[in-house]
Formats: sequence, C-alpha cells, structure tokens
Amino acid sequence: MHYRLPLPPLAAYNPRMHELTPDVESPARHTERDHGGIAGHPRGLSMLFYAEMWERFSYYGMRAILLLFMIAPLAMGGMGMDQKFAAQIYGNYTMASYMVCILGGYLADNFIGARRAVLIGGLIITAGHYSLAFNTVPTFYAGLILVALGTGLLKPSISTLVGGLYSHGDARRDAGFSLFYMGINLGAFAAPLVVGWLAQGEAFKALLTGWGLDPTHSWHWGFGAAGVGMTFGMIVYLRHWHWLSHVGHPPEADAPRPWGRLALVTLGTAALLGVMIASDYVSWINPIVYALPVVGVIWFGVVRRDQDSHRIAAILVFFICAILFWAVFEQAGSSLTLFADDLTRNELLGFAFPSSWFQSVNSLFILALAPLFAWLWVRLREKQPSIPMKFVWGLVFLGLSFALLVPAAQLTAAGKVSPWWLIAVYFLQTIGELCLSPVGLSAMTKLAPAKLTGLVMGIWFLGTALGNKLAGVVAGEFNGKDPQALAHFFWQQALLVGGMTVLLLVLVPWVRRLTGETAR
Repeated sequence: MHYRLPLPPLAAYNPRMHELTPDVESPARHTERDHGGIAGHPRGLSMLFYAEMWERFSYYGMRAILLLFMIAPLAMGGMGMDQKFAAQIYGNYTMASYMVCILGGYLADNFIGARRAVLIGGLIITAGHYSLAFNTVPTFYAGLILVALGTGLLKPSISTLVGGLYSHGDARRDAGFSLFYMGINLGAFAAPLVVGWLAQGEAFKALLTGWGLDPTHSWHWGFGAAGVGMTFGMIVYLRHWHWLSHVGHPPEADAPRPWGRLALVTLGTAALLGVMIASDYVSWINPIVYALPVVGVIWFGVVRRDQDSHRIAAILVFFICAILFWAVFEQAGSSLTLFADDLTRNELLGFAFPSSWFQSVNSLFILALAPLFAWLWVRLREKQPSIPMKFVWGLVFLGLSFALLVPAAQLTAAGKVSPWWLIAVYFLQTIGELCLSPVGLSAMTKLAPAKLTGLVMGIWFLGTALGNKLAGVVAGEFNGKDPQALAHFFWQQALLVGGMTVLLLVLVPWVRRLTGETAR
C-alpha cells in the first residue's frame, strides 16, 4: 500500500528570469522526471546532502568536545564541572535539540514552510556556535540554547524536504534517505578530526603559544570551527534554494493560521522539557513519561480501528525502539568518550591522536557502508525486510556492541586497552544504525497522516530527544575506576537492548499489518 505525501503547490525555477514561476505539472510528475542529482536521484537531494553535511559538521564537531570541555579543570581551560552534573547538562542539551523538533515541525507545517524553516533554523544554529567560541559562562549557556532552538527548527524540516522529493511509490525513497544519511556522516566524520585537533591537539596548542595566545583557550577555537562549518552549510543552501521550488512551501496566504494550537504545542514542548529536566531530581517522573508511548500503542493499535490510528500506533512502536536505541547509541558523546579519554590508548600504528577522534569512526563506517545498504534495499525491492524487521536487526547489532564492551571493561584492570575495542564497537553500532535510523526517517514520511508530515517528523526526533536524555542520565553512572562495575554497567544495557529485540521480533507480524506492508 502506498501512502500519500502532502506536497505543497509546485513551482519551477526559470534560470533566464531568475524568479519562481508556477509549474502546471503535478508534484508526482515532477518527482518522476527528476533524475538529475546523486546516482539518478532528484537534484534537490544533492543540495540537501551538502547543506546537511555542513550542519552536521557543526553539531558533531561541538559534541565531540562538549563533555570533555565541561569536566576539564579550570587550569586547562575547561569549566571544572563534576562528571555527573556535566553529563546531566549534556543530556538535557542534546534532548532539547531534538525535542524542540515537535514545535519546529508544527511551525513549518502551518506557518512558514519547510524551506524557510531550514533557513531560519540554520541561521540560529550559526549564531549559537559563534556564541560558544567566546570564553565566558553566559555565552556558553546562550550558545547551547541557540543551537538547540535552531536544530529543533531545521531537523524535521530538512528530512521532510527529502521525503517530498519523491512521489508516492518511488522505489528510490529508502535509498535516497540512505544517501542523505551519508551526507550527514560525511560532516560528522570530518568534524571531530578538525574540531578535536583544534581543541585537544598538542600541535595546535603549541601553535597558539607561538602566536602569543593562551593555549588553554583552544577549546573555543574548536567551537568557532563548528560555527564556520554551519556558515558553509547556509551558503550552500541559499545558493541552490531554487532546486526546492516545488516542495516545502507554507500554507496559502489566505489559509487560517492555527495560533491557538501553536500556543498549545509551544506550552506542551516547554512543559515536557521542564518535566524531563526536573526528572534529574524527581525519580518517579521517568517511569511515567516512558510508559506513555506504550499506552498510545495500545490505544491507537488495539482500541481504535481506523487506518490513520493504526499508522500512528506503528509510529509509536518505532518511537519506543528509537528511544532505547539512541539511549545506548548516543553514549558515544558521553560514556564512550570518557572510556576513550581515560581507559583507551589513543594511539594507532604509532600515531597518537586526541580522544575525540574516536567519534569519527562511526561516521567513517557509515561512509563505507551506506552506499552498500542503499544498493541493497533497491536490489532486494519487494524481498527486502519489512520496516519492523529492519528495526529488529538494528537493535541486534546495538546490543552486540555493548556486549563487546564487557570484556574490554574487564581488561582495563591491567591498564589502558587497545583502540581496536572501540573501533569494533563503533563498527557494530554503525550496522545497527543503518538498519534503523535512515529507515525510520523514511518510514515517518510514509506513515504520517496527511498534513502532519512535519509534526510526525518532530515526534520521531522526540524519540531521539528522550534517548539522548537517557544517555546523559546513564552516563552519570559511568565509573572508570572500577573495572567490574564498569563491565556490569555495559552488560546491563546490552541485556536491556536484547530484551527489547526479542519483544519487537514477536510483534513484527502485528506491526507489519499496522504499517500496511505485505508479509516478509
């Protein structure tokens, strides 16, 4: 069964007049004849690929050094925070970056359109990264707030634009999202290498000393480089703005604007943010919040009988899986960063490197494997695994990655371990990510009810938000001084992921019926 994507009025770019002019063709016909981009995909995908590459360069560059900067002693230019408190800030910041996607998606759907949302969000993110480049506490917190707000506006809209480039039954869709995901990871690969070297590299610190500058401020050079990356992203987006002339428009000028609902969405987002931040201090909040999606699955999947309700139930099943997946996976910026910095030999083949460089490994594997997965889904066509089975495989490889960390943690009793342990962990996580994340993005655009695509993308990113929050909470319990406790720390999470994998496997036939997929 094919689901209709609510595409906005179509326009075509006139290169001779340098203006937007109406196109008499339908959105479906436009996407069917558009093969001028990467590997025969719509050319708009090429532009979004590069714009998102630079946006992710800025985000992952900053993320690579954020926790390390917060816990570094004042004498080393850091903020001297307690590890648990810094992990809470890290979790709340990454949570907010994705939670605001609900509000951002609603704004794009009903007020400004996805194209403008990406532009405005990108400019706010740019301001946030440059704010972090200043060495003051107020600009540090202001920068985090700006990046979170801008990301919430940009992320759901840019994914919606990718989905809008394809017609309803276009077999290129999942492959297109995999290629888009490749652009994300090209930026994410380069960012820790550049930003990490600027922030932690001894050679750059020596260079600063030679310039007569304080080497302890190297962290802020790293944050500044993230801002430069975001600036490049906005330049690419504006230069090829016309390639998206047929998608991402706001509602018609005379259409009523739902200001009351906007206020409710804004208040709801702010309230949920407040509740989740309060959960750092009130223990009973988390069980209630994480039980609500389960109630939603039962209500929409069992009690309600209409097709849209069943789609929402399927979305919520994937939402629950995404929360758990990102709660473990996103410890790359917290627990695994601490493991790399304190317990791993940061040296490979005789070459020493900053600990933040490990955060490029996952993206390197994405770049190597994403084309293979994109080819595989197209090659298999109707024989490819169903969406829920792809999620099952994603969880399988994620659980294996943390199971592998158990012996690595035990070996730290004899000293720092080989970097190959973390490289193997990131390899397994990458396979899991490619089975789940780009497929999840694609599924949201296919399952979203009409006129709610942006909002559903916001809900998908809410799963990432809650997962990031849990990642921060869990990272606060990281104890690198006790090998047995650390092994238990990783084993508990591997078992939790394994339990969810078995449960989803049992539910695959039912979830497949909810999505409307044929049996496979």
